[in-house]
Amino acid sequence: MAQPPSPRLQQLQKMLDRAPADPFLLYGTALEYKKADEPQRALEYLDRTIQADAGYCYAYFQRGQVHEQLGDIASAKQAYRDGIEAAVRKGDSHARSELEGALSVIE
Repeated sequence: MAQPPSPRLQQLQKMLDRAPADPFLLYGTALEYKKADEPQRALEYLDRTIQADAGYCYAYFQRGQVHEQLGDIASAKQAYRDGIEAAVRKGDSHARSELEGALSVIE
């Protein structure tokens, strides 16, 4: 049975009601679901984060991490590759380096 949402998740949901496309709130919500061991909900919010801001590089990193936890290595690799492309477009060398490192561990 699912646990009741944490106070932090409840607060994020209230803020999302007012700003449903805010990438920071979407990303924070995804991390709360990841922490609550609800990977499918985490992926849903990570996807929404990327839809709201395709340059939100760490959403790709977290997406890859969740797919790895689920044992879906092919999807994890794709998430990291997509994140690397986003980091290159954005000019974020730090994010690119982290994504490349994560990808190299599973290749």
